Amino acid sequence: QVELVESGGGRVQAGGSLKLSCAASGFPFTDYGMAWFRQTPGKKREGVACITFTGNGQYYADFAKGRFTISRNQFEKEAYLQMEKLKVDDTGTYYCAARSWCSLEEAEMEFWGQGIQVNVFS
Repeated sequence: QVELVESGGGRVQAGGSLKLSCAASGFPFTDYGMAWFRQTPGKKREGVACITFTGNGQYYADFAKGRFTISRNQFEKEAYLQMEKLKVDDTGTYYCAARSWCSLEEAEMEFWGQGIQVNVFS
């Protein structure tokens, strides 16, 4: 049974930081690219960042470049999203996802987590 379980969300003041974690099980983690998506109020779900199955490549949406860092721990079977300099506009539900290669296209994802809430206040 495939599971992706997000953790680390919460409330943070604008300018602050949060680190999201995604614990994976039920599929060969080291063969899959991992990604983070988000859905902010009034918008469609969008890709934030992805990391290749080896961890050697990372790709970011424009809004995430310079502020967010995606990483993974092959031994722990976890993926992470370190978010810095958070803005009120970053408020939303963040999802962990997986597919066989790195992608920021929602339709291409094979597995999804349930999502976790991030609230950034001014």
